[in-house]
Amino acid sequence: MFYYNRRDFIKTSGSILGAAALGELMFGCRKKEIPASSKWGGFNYAMCNESMGELSWAEQCQIVGNAGYRGIEVATFTLVTEDVQEISPAKRKQMVSIMINAGIECAGLHWLLASPPKGLHFTTADAAVRQKTIAYLDKLIDFCGDLGGPYMIFGSPGQRSSRGTSVEEAKKYFAEGLARVADHAQERRVKILIEPLGKSVTDVVNTMAEALELAKQVDHPAIQIIFDFHNTSDETEPFDVLLKKYYNHIYHVHVQEMDGKHLGTGTAVDDYVKAFQTLKDLRYDKWISLEVFDFSPGGKKIAEESMRVLKQIESKLV
Repeated sequence: MFYYNRRDFIKTSGSILGAAALGELMFGCRKKEIPASSKWGGFNYAMCNESMGELSWAEQCQIVGNAGYRGIEVATFTLVTEDVQEISPAKRKQMVSIMINAGIECAGLHWLLASPPKGLHFTTADAAVRQKTIAYLDKLIDFCGDLGGPYMIFGSPGQRSSRGTSVEEAKKYFAEGLARVADHAQERRVKILIEPLGKSVTDVVNTMAEALELAKQVDHPAIQIIFDFHNTSDETEPFDVLLKKYYNHIYHVHVQEMDGKHLGTGTAVDDYVKAFQTLKDLRYDKWISLEVFDFSPGGKKIAEESMRVLKQIESKLV
């Protein structure tokens, strides 16, 4: 049986699209990326779905759309019991229909290798495990492409830390694995974005400089990097400087309070103004996605209160 949220089939809201509309949902089709220009249209906000994991896909999309976000970012492990292949082609099309009915689109995937499935590790010295993990990443590329998502955020600290090998060897395996899926990602019009993570959660790629070094080692247009406010603990430069320095390779931004809670529970409304001003000055037109780690307030409250703070930050920009 197919599960979206580890329970019975999704509760659907809204009407099913007509045949003509469904024709636009064929796998691999999505709006073309619009290059940054003087006709900047404002920030594009998305929200990650894992804080709403107990809800149906339709309910998740409705919350995100009603709160004013334009996209939803998907943690695949929240939708399956064993493997992403549980989500059939027909169900993937239905997920796209539900997003459209809610007035949103897929911003991409993150938490790529979190269990389920079990036993994945991208940088282990065990060649068989690496092969299994690379094969699963290929499946996720197709899932992302089928949903119309442009980006896959490679965080997954537990599945990329050094294990039975050195950090340098782990980085070598990281680059080799990304190189093996890069052409497939490009074919599906997906970019895999390396996410710097703090040393408290992984010992492999902790700074923007290390992420860019790894991306350059792969040397493929489908492999780029992400900026995440929460994950700057090992940086020595302020947000705005980092954004300017790495801007040409940043294809996604994650935002939350610095302690990982939703916006409005801390001081982000003041602390992030300079960074957002930098993004506005640079006419950043890709996703800014809300990712939080404390789900206790519930998805609806997290979505609404964080959007209010994002608008408050915008009101301080010139």
